[in-house]
Amino acid sequence: MSVGVVRETVLSTLREALEDARASGDLKLTTLPALVLDVPKKTAWGDLATTVAMNLAASERRAPHEIAEIIAGRLRSHPEVLERIDVAPPGYINLTVKRDLWFRVLAEIEAQGEQYGRSTLGLGKRVLLEFVSANPTGPLHVGHGRGAAVGGALANLLQAIGYEVTTEYYINDAGRQVRLMAASVTAVQNPPEDGYKGAYIADLAKQLHDRQQAGDLRSGLSESEVAEWACSQLLQGIKTDLRAFNISFDRWFSEQKDLFDSGAVSQALGWLKEKGYLFEQDGALWFKSTAFGDDKDRVVRKQDGEYTYLASDIAYHRNKLDRGYDLLINIWGADHHGYIPRMQAVVQAFGCPKDRLKVVLVQIVNLLRGGQRVTMSKRAGEMITLREVVEEVGADAAKFIFLTRRADSQLDFDLEVAKQQSAENPVYYVQYAHARVASLFRVAAERGVPVQRTSKVDWSVLSSPDDLELIKPLAEYPALVEASAQALEPHRLTYYLQELAARLHAYYYKHRILPPALEQELDNKDNLKASAQETDRERKRETLTPALTAARLCLFRNVQSVIRNGLGILGVSAPERM
Repeated sequence: MSVGVVRETVLSTLREALEDARASGDLKLTTLPALVLDVPKKTAWGDLATTVAMNLAASERRAPHEIAEIIAGRLRSHPEVLERIDVAPPGYINLTVKRDLWFRVLAEIEAQGEQYGRSTLGLGKRVLLEFVSANPTGPLHVGHGRGAAVGGALANLLQAIGYEVTTEYYINDAGRQVRLMAASVTAVQNPPEDGYKGAYIADLAKQLHDRQQAGDLRSGLSESEVAEWACSQLLQGIKTDLRAFNISFDRWFSEQKDLFDSGAVSQALGWLKEKGYLFEQDGALWFKSTAFGDDKDRVVRKQDGEYTYLASDIAYHRNKLDRGYDLLINIWGADHHGYIPRMQAVVQAFGCPKDRLKVVLVQIVNLLRGGQRVTMSKRAGEMITLREVVEEVGADAAKFIFLTRRADSQLDFDLEVAKQQSAENPVYYVQYAHARVASLFRVAAERGVPVQRTSKVDWSVLSSPDDLELIKPLAEYPALVEASAQALEPHRLTYYLQELAARLHAYYYKHRILPPALEQELDNKDNLKASAQETDRERKRETLTPALTAARLCLFRNVQSVIRNGLGILGVSAPERM
């Protein structure tokens, strides 16, 4: 798969122009530079632009503008691809693509279907993606939900460009927090001062008591046994909540069983000690992380003999590296920012470059209801759980809204907005675009209006600038998927889908798709029309021919296909009816 027929054709033409300039001696070009095409900020500047002339200025020892004029002259010999070539200071080359080339995008989408936008960029490379990994000391809250949405979408994005992705949940079922949770359950009426509180702790205590009374569990369980039992109960709840959120994992990795009980922690630390990366000081065992760029050395075993979180994380990441993955991606809460350098130090200590590990930070979610802040506190038991949010607004709305901002930006999530059936609700607005096209097709089928294949359509009837404004983002979709995956930023897709949906809705209100009598059926059921800013005055004056109907239905089918593909990557459904 390519990055799209338009970009691929223009890039090929640009390479040919550079080769011609080299062959003629106009440019030296000892090596052809990497070519990048950008979309200009203003449509008047053209469809695509390249900075190749500026990139060549140093090696050619000439002014960028002079180089740009040479390249532009060569490009003008390809009128079958480019309508116009303009040079702008200090050396931009702005390109306007021939109209016919844009229509080839629709044939490409139709031919590739659900594969449109996918590529082989990461083929042969393996990725281990670890996310959520919440302590099994309580139910998942909305912050975990945002991490789950980011992780699920990122897994789909990486798979879409060819990577082999394994998803993993790291179960923190060892250490102080688990012991505190167990102590809180066994002493629910008088929990430790820094223990866990809330209704779920009381529920666990009652379950434990009832199971012991029924003989399913013996009385007098040790703290570690209570901890193991309570963790398993909470973990089942976490798994149930994630299934309801349509998030799955290939592997659940236990800190206690897979690291401590297996001896992996002592083995990993022993290996580091042999290499001289551990040292004793003040009765504690330290990791020499400063040798790899960290700002200070870190304790792995405290004076009392208890291991720190870093000890198990060292063993866990050694385990990950030993499994032979080309890239490790961890999705962490933003409060773990300071933990990144020490884990990159760990990766380097085990003989790998630090960029073998990449960390995506997820900022907090400010939960609102009608604009008013909803407070939460996990320790006080006053949290809003992911389950409550999903039950109230649905998995699709929650997931899409979690993905509307960069992961490392704080997010305001208004529960009331997420339930609205209006343009204010971003997921509803995008899903409605998909359902709107499906409604058009149903009415067309009922009245015997065929939806033609692209090869049967007369594209010359699409003469409005609005037609190209709807097609152009479709051409950009493959490049967007690759760029989003490489940057580990799935939120770019939500921006894209909202913009594409806005263009489709605006087009629908401005232009007729079906004959007036048939469109009236759809208008009467239109949930968005009351809030739409577009006017349908032009639409009412427009003359619709069978050829124009066929072309617009085919255009809409391809827009629908791209919306469906994009929603699929985000893990959001594409409904046929709303």
